[in-house]
Amino acid sequence: MTMPSANRAIAQQAADSHAGEEKKFSGEPRDERRADDDERRAGDGERRTNNDPRQKQPHQNNQPRRDKRDVHGWVILDKPIGMTSTHAVAVLKRLFQAKRAGHAGTLDPLASGGLPIALGEATKTVPFVMDGRKRYRFTVAWGEERDTDDTEGRVVRTSDLRPSAEAIRALLPQFTGLIEQIPPQYSAIKVQGERAYDLARDGETVELKPRPVEIHELTLVEHGDNGQSVFEAECGKGTYVRALARDIGRILGCFGHICALRRTLVGPFRETDMIPLEELEALCNRAASGEGSLADALLPVETALDDIPALAVTRADAARLHRGQAVLLRGRDAPNSSGTVYVTVAGRLLALAEIGNGELIPKRVFNLTGLTASPGRSNERV
Repeated sequence: MTMPSANRAIAQQAADSHAGEEKKFSGEPRDERRADDDERRAGDGERRTNNDPRQKQPHQNNQPRRDKRDVHGWVILDKPIGMTSTHAVAVLKRLFQAKRAGHAGTLDPLASGGLPIALGEATKTVPFVMDGRKRYRFTVAWGEERDTDDTEGRVVRTSDLRPSAEAIRALLPQFTGLIEQIPPQYSAIKVQGERAYDLARDGETVELKPRPVEIHELTLVEHGDNGQSVFEAECGKGTYVRALARDIGRILGCFGHICALRRTLVGPFRETDMIPLEELEALCNRAASGEGSLADALLPVETALDDIPALAVTRADAARLHRGQAVLLRGRDAPNSSGTVYVTVAGRLLALAEIGNGELIPKRVFNLTGLTASPGRSNERV
């Protein structure tokens, strides 16, 4: 497959600059300064550690430990600037007293916006969210390229040139569709068993290989006289928005880095689904005094499965599936398709299953005993 010519132009721009220039600069530790969507970070929040020494760690306290409970559903946190994704998961896990929690794609501390957090059985649906599209609104400051490709890094290249709106718009088709993208030096890509950001922190410059990513849409929405431009991008899994800013600046010859970033869409979750942390904390306080329920903040587990067909089964078939046994599909109502479906019984999520050879084979069975989303939460999103 032939890729757009953006990489060749970028490579030429890099060759024109002093190749050893970046070696003079060693960035500060950026253990969370990785892909805007680091797809490796799903799963149980307890297994993650925040290794970024610049981030303030939550203070340990001597409060008695509260009993954890079964909580199932999605919370779409409107993550504030300055909070790591790992810390956000820990905070929500504490607020809900949840046994299990994880997120569906890291959002950098300097970024705000949608951070989908899965509680309980919702963690089984995390991959379906991570594989979905993401949408970002970001601001690029022209005139400086930084080693981290955002405001936290050290300046490694400068230019007095400032691009025109026409020049930017003319370039954007090169960054739309299926393209090859070189990840940032400060990213979670592994190089011979070590993270690229660890090597960059130690002053090493590594050759990261281009990777195919898909940019569904990239538009210039604002271009001011202050040396900054605002973009919106809708992209697929594994895209580095910081790298977009870096590469566009290199081709234009003016260099650039991201100075503001907000995620507005993650898979099926929209900006209207987001809840600020302050609102969640207030709801938690009201619930503790009996004036509300944390269930009001939850979206159903199956919200993550919007793009997957649903299949209703009888209670007898549900009992077999719940035991991990396959069910024969017979009669005129049997689906003639194959692939993944989510199975319901009496309107309640039961399992993820595969249809094949006339059978319904359970792959993931859900046990939704405990706190779940309030009735009608799915209808509110229509």
